[in-house]
Amino acid sequence: MAEYSLTLKKRTETGKKLKTLRAEGLIPSVVYGDAEPVLTASEYVASEKVLNEAGYHSPIDLDIDGRKQLAIVKDVQLDPVTRKIVNVEFHAVSAEKAVEATTPIVIINFEASEASKIYHFAMTQALEEIDVKAKPADLPKELTVDASSLKDVDDKIVLSDIVLPAGVEFADKEMSGEQVVASLYDPAAEAAAREAEAEKPEVDAADVPSDNGEKPAEAEGEEKKAE
Repeated sequence: MAEYSLTLKKRTETGKKLKTLRAEGLIPSVVYGDAEPVLTASEYVASEKVLNEAGYHSPIDLDIDGRKQLAIVKDVQLDPVTRKIVNVEFHAVSAEKAVEATTPIVIINFEASEASKIYHFAMTQALEEIDVKAKPADLPKELTVDASSLKDVDDKIVLSDIVLPAGVEFADKEMSGEQVVASLYDPAAEAAAREAEAEKPEVDAADVPSDNGEKPAEAEGEEKKAE
């Protein structure tokens, strides 16, 4: 049994009629699987809560008019203005078959590292999520990486530093273990470099001598006009 559950009802409304459905506080959805897609709808508040908690990586027990179906979220469409959920796509899965899901990468304990405490380096995360493959019950909510051992500004976290839970593998087996997940930089050094660049005096082309030590012809012409 999945940690999350959601009750859906089958619907017949499509196209412009979905506006009325949403006005009634329902979210239209579709459940895809091996058979024909099933048109469904669910109560907005309950759906939003489950979708926010389950994300794209946790299985959900769907109750579709009394029929149980395990699924993961395939896509959530939002209104570009209100950011409210307007449509959801579920992908029906089997508890015994491995599926692919997108999982967040969470870096922990960086504040405890020498890089942070002593040298005051900062971290930038280049890879925030990754696709993994596992049976629905084994899909992790997140993948954590301990950054407490980072010291030098050249230190980084790479894909091979991620310890996968039992039964979980990366969906793309061709990905390099050296792919950078997060790297460090020195904010003080970067600020000093920007300040030095800003303080550089602007050089007028007329004041730059040519290869033979003479000023550019344009500059000489301007001086003659002045005379």
